[in-house]
Amino acid sequence: MGYQQRSDARVYRLVVMAMLIGLGVVISPILRVEGMCPMAHLINITCSVLLGPWYSFVCATIIGIIRMTTMGIPPLALTGAVFGAALSGILYRASGGRIWAAVLGEIIGTGLLGAIVSYPVMTLFYGRTGLTWMFYVPSFIAGTLIGGTIAFFLLTALSRNGTLWQIQKKLGIQLFADPHKQAHQA
Repeated sequence: MGYQQRSDARVYRLVVMAMLIGLGVVISPILRVEGMCPMAHLINITCSVLLGPWYSFVCATIIGIIRMTTMGIPPLALTGAVFGAALSGILYRASGGRIWAAVLGEIIGTGLLGAIVSYPVMTLFYGRTGLTWMFYVPSFIAGTLIGGTIAFFLLTALSRNGTLWQIQKKLGIQLFADPHKQAHQA
């Protein structure tokens, strides 16, 4: 890949990340209750598959900060997003491009790790009382299952018709299989 192609791919990645950030902020109020934001998980998984773990982590962080500052969302906007976003991308890559692995990473990263980290954040910094370490786990897992299911079906459909592979190629990220074989990896 030449310098111009690498430069173009980097610009495309930044544009896609910016679009996902905007979309994440706009659709996050859909189905949202405290501790459960399924649309954020849809964005995290999609970003992980399209751009990778680092971009997904940054995307989730920026969306969380925007939601906290403009919508008055508690720090759960960060604790409930960044761990799953990063782990989703890591497991997607480690599995050789399996979509289910990206979904599993989001479930483990947000549903368990993010939920457990949310307890001290909400107790110590936000003054919430009566919480336990596992307080947020049920709602975080429910949110990741809803958002993860939507992401799985969306990305699987894109994979089956070869669109996912074409997008990933245009973005200059690691490709795992040719478009005809990716449908079998979902």
